Amino acid sequence: MLKSLLEKALHTMMVHDQLRVTYPDGTIGIYGPEGGETVALTIEDDETLRIFGKNPELGLGEGYMNGTVTLNNTTLENLLRVLLINRNDGGVPTWLYLANRARFYTRRFIQANTPARAQANVAHHYDINDDLYRLFLDEDMQYSCAYFSAPDMTLEDAQKAKKAHIAAKLCLNPECHVLDIGCGWGGMALTLARDHGVRVTGVTLSENQLATAQARAKAEGLEDRVTFRLQDYRLVAEQFDRVVSVGMLEHVGVPQFNTYFEKIAEVLKPDGVALIHSIARSAPPMAHSSWINKYIFPGGYVPSLSELARPMERSGLWQTDIEIWRLHYAKTIRHWSARFEANHDKIAAQYDARFIRMFRYYFAVCIAAFEHQMQGVYHFQLAHKRDAVPLTRDYLHQP
Repeated sequence: MLKSLLEKALHTMMVHDQLRVTYPDGTIGIYGPEGGETVALTIEDDETLRIFGKNPELGLGEGYMNGTVTLNNTTLENLLRVLLINRNDGGVPTWLYLANRARFYTRRFIQANTPARAQANVAHHYDINDDLYRLFLDEDMQYSCAYFSAPDMTLEDAQKAKKAHIAAKLCLNPECHVLDIGCGWGGMALTLARDHGVRVTGVTLSENQLATAQARAKAEGLEDRVTFRLQDYRLVAEQFDRVVSVGMLEHVGVPQFNTYFEKIAEVLKPDGVALIHSIARSAPPMAHSSWINKYIFPGGYVPSLSELARPMERSGLWQTDIEIWRLHYAKTIRHWSARFEANHDKIAAQYDARFIRMFRYYFAVCIAAFEHQMQGVYHFQLAHKRDAVPLTRDYLHQP
């Protein structure tokens, strides 16, 4: 029964290219027309086939992690690209569409990120081991989209360009006190303090990231200008001249969008400026990846612009600028993936093959999403006053 459902889904979806699936019993299913690209995989056991039949997206990710889905003369990148392109154009059968809608409508329960649950979700991904992240991130440990203002930039230079672009949008002066919501390993806060002379308070829910950020501040002699706290953003009580939040909004969850923007309005001084850097969709809302939710970012969600517009409006803040970065995150993750593979032996000395395949799949599925879905990175510049920032973008390019 589940195999027949899977076959129906694949016959519906594959409209441009051809997918060949070898099943556990040795039979081969061929889906889609000849003439396009051909990709092939093998489902090694009945349990994996069962998961595929119920949730093909979860089945593919889990099967690849577990080694029970193998690729036949196909790369993971090619497979995911072909599947996404054909799904976008061919669609899915009614039963799978309804299953996806059911997951979509239960997202408020899945993403009910109370302070305790939010901290557990953060620990799941960020409290693994800092040494792992050092093996594929840039030297500043920026775990968010870089800004490739020139096509041939190194990852280090592109991350520096990202931070400089954000700093310009914050319109800083040495008197500013900045709140960094979701400060990570401290790179943004330290850069703002070191290069722009401001004071920064960073809040995070990751104990590992907090310890590293505090150690970095001490090593750079910036403890008098930078303070890091293990604190939920909802519990911040002070007011600040500037607010910056990079890669945090994706962890907030739909039920908390109003709270998030209301808190920014609350802690931002009357003349202040906020800059929110987040992945978002330029398309209607959809159910988040069940595989990403289960293995990478529990409680996470990539919102559509339409889902953020009303909470921003309700906050009473001006949207003084909105910018969209297309393909920059795909380029960023390609750098991370290359560094991850280059350090394979070091990673394999600490983690098993399943963990490595999990990260490999995570990078590949994210690249596919940024290259073949309506997904990019948004900058929301917000302020209480319409003239809190210059009226044109020329100031962003001034030395």
